[in-house]
Amino acid sequence: MSGHIRRAHPEERPRITEIRLAVRENQLLDPSRVTDADYHWFAENPGIWVWEEDGRILGFSAADTRDGSIWALFIDPDHEGRGIGRALLAKACDVLREAGHRSATLGTEPGSRADGFYRQAGWIALHIDKRGEQILRLDL
Repeated sequence: MSGHIRRAHPEERPRITEIRLAVRENQLLDPSRVTDADYHWFAENPGIWVWEEDGRILGFSAADTRDGSIWALFIDPDHEGRGIGRALLAKACDVLREAGHRSATLGTEPGSRADGFYRQAGWIALHIDKRGEQILRLDL
């Protein structure tokens, strides 16, 4: 891997949105659920972190320091399996740890590759929520 993690810039939202909508699993059925206010809060507070390689964003993560959750972790499907997701997940967990959280939670589609990815990384399944998402937790 020859890329690096850095904070996202506001003008990069179109590329971040493109990655979010390109995933093959855990698809966002209603893109309007992610509002401009959501994006701006994450960009200005804990930060949206991107993996940049050769001047191109290949993935991003965002942690919600208000509730200790991982709000987003998505990789361009053409660049999966290279360790980018592991690096961005570690960054999101660092953000939560630095904010004083002792554990992190996230939601994903039950039985998906993402579900398996998180479980392999030590995340523990808690329950299925009312939207049908698998909720997982990791002690930080």
